[in-house]
Formats: sequence, structure tokens, C-alpha cells
Amino acid sequence: MKILLTTDCYSPVINGVVTSVLNLRKELLHRGHDVKVLTLSQTPRSFTREGVTYIGSVGAGRVYPDARVKRALTRSYVQEIIKWKPDIIHSHCEFSTFFLAKRIARKLEIPIIHTYHTVYEDYTHYFSPNQKWGRHMAAILSRWVLNSTDCVIAPTEKVRSILTGYKINPEIRVIPTGIDLSDFTTATKTEELLNMKLALGIPRENRVLLYVGRLAKEKNLEEILISFANMDLKNVTLLIVGDGPYRGTLEQMSKELGLEESLVFAGMIKAEDISDYYHLGDLFVSASSSETQGLTYIEALASGIPTLCKKDDCLNDVIINGENGWQYESEDDFSEKLNIFLNNKYIYNMMSHGSSQIAMQKFSLATFADKAESTYTDVLNRIS
Repeated sequence: MKILLTTDCYSPVINGVVTSVLNLRKELLHRGHDVKVLTLSQTPRSFTREGVTYIGSVGAGRVYPDARVKRALTRSYVQEIIKWKPDIIHSHCEFSTFFLAKRIARKLEIPIIHTYHTVYEDYTHYFSPNQKWGRHMAAILSRWVLNSTDCVIAPTEKVRSILTGYKINPEIRVIPTGIDLSDFTTATKTEELLNMKLALGIPRENRVLLYVGRLAKEKNLEEILISFANMDLKNVTLLIVGDGPYRGTLEQMSKELGLEESLVFAGMIKAEDISDYYHLGDLFVSASSSETQGLTYIEALASGIPTLCKKDDCLNDVIINGENGWQYESEDDFSEKLNIFLNNKYIYNMMSHGSSQIAMQKFSLATFADKAESTYTDVLNRIS
């Protein structure tokens, strides 16, 4: 099968959408499919490299941090893809490359399947001063885009429920994003972890609460900082891995809360090194309620790291209370669960074992590709 994947962001950008597309392409190629990618370049220059077509673009950070929009003329690049004659298009973004996907699909009379990765109503603070108006516009955009596709993939039941409320016409299938978990299941050597602690300024004996992800307002990290400061824990370090537009605000807040000695900002880490940072953690923490699936949570679980995260419907099939972590509902609940975790070695060992088992069973790349492949076949058979 010839499959075209379209996405506004791709490697070397690091985020959940890019991870999903990279993993899907890798597994589909492994299964013998012919897979190409159409994406935006990080510069105004267009080019093609190793089956990936990069269309020149410019930054649109005023709309959303790191967002980009197509700038360059695309006719010759689009024509090359049309000559290749894909059987189906799987789009992963609602903006520039989606319009190109529609043009190609219309010319070749082939179907478009779309994965809805981002619940835009959680991001209204970037593009609208009025939350209600912003959510209304997010619903209109989503409905307009998705109703021009042949099938929609939602990563969780939470997302399917939201899209059903938007009155989306095409079939909506729930397919959790798969991850290549092999990098995370291999433990990092103890000596290497101790050297990492030393380099980061974390005392050798300290337990590590870990957050990995984008530092943005919608991630609600200030809630974690406040709860952590109020507990005044001894021999515990909060390690924040990642970068983003909210980092300066969080760093200032950490100073005001007196967390300079117990909080470390590691910054952006290379993708090939991130598994080591997961293994450095004892417990993964997050207060975000804007996730569509929470890939970093799954990576943490695959690493054998239990999780303590704010209750969110998208995590109902990811975090199973008492087995691989907890979903907390209040600051008191957060503090209670964290104290249990820090003071009960049996619970830590039990949850660590449960974490990796559940991640492997539910979120393997093979399971993800099986369901995507089946969806492609069903849609092609339906329209033939």
C-alpha cells in the first residue's frame, strides 16, 4: 500500500505529534508499505530528503508558539507526490499540510484519514482573549476540517466524546498512539544515573520527582510547584525536563516559592537521551488536563516509573489507580498519595512492575500499527 502521511511538524521538532508520525512510519515501512511524508520545513527553503518532502514555511508564533505556515510555492513538490500516486492519505494536522492533503486527495480521488491530536479548546489562551469565543472557534475549525475527511482517529475516548459534541460526520475510531517502547524498557546503569545526578546538581541520596514535556501555560506546572513547596519534603528533588514559552515564568515562581535548592530545570534533551532521564526519576508527576493521550506518561510507565497525575479522562486507560500510579483530584490528594509513595517501598516496587507491564500490553507500536493498517483497509474497501 502507498501511504502519504502529512503533518505540519516533523523531525527534528520534538513533540507528541512528531513522535506519533515517526513511529507510525517506521512500523508501516517495516511491514512492507511504501510510506512518504509531506511536512513543513523549519526554513523558507523547500526540499525532499529520504522520502520526506519539506515545504518552505515561516514562523507563526503569534498564533501558537512554534507554529509555522506554508510560504513557498509548492506546485512542483505536490506534483511529484501526485505522480507517485498514493492509495490513501493519513493527515495529522489541521492547517497548512491539511490543505495540501486535500488538494492531492481531490486530484487522485483517494480518501483522507485524519488523526485529531490536539484539543484546541484547551489552547484558547494563545489565540483568543475570550475563552468562550475561543472554544466556539475551535469547534468550528475542527468540524470544518474533519467533515471533509473519510474517517477520524481519536487517541482516546475523551477526544471521541469531544468530537461527537462538535457534530463530526465521519466515523470516529479510537486508536491509542503507539510508542516504540524498546528504548524505555532497557534500564540505564546505576553508575550512569549517579553521574547524571552529579551533573544536574541533585544529591546522590535524593528521590526524584520527574516531569517531562513542554513548558507551556496549559501544562499547569505551577500547580505542581505550589504543592511541592507546601509539602517541604526532605531529600526529594523535582526535576523538570523540557523547554517552552512558560519556562521563565516557572523559574521566577520557583524562586518566589523558595525551591532553588530542590528544583532543577534540565532544559531540552536530545531524543536519544530522554530514556535515561526517565530512569533517573522515581515518580512521574503532572498537573496537565490538556492532553489528548499523554505520551510522556506512557514513556514513563514503560520505563518502570509510576505516575502521579491530575485526574483526566484521557488517562482512564493509561493510569490505573493503585496499580501503576494515581490520578489525584486535589492538592490534599496529591500530598497524600505522594507521602504514601515516598514512605512505602513495597508500593513503589509493586507499581514499578505494574507500570511497565501495562504500558507494553496497551501501547506497543505493533498494536498501534495493526489498528491503523486495518482502518486504511476498511476505508479503501468502503469507497471502492
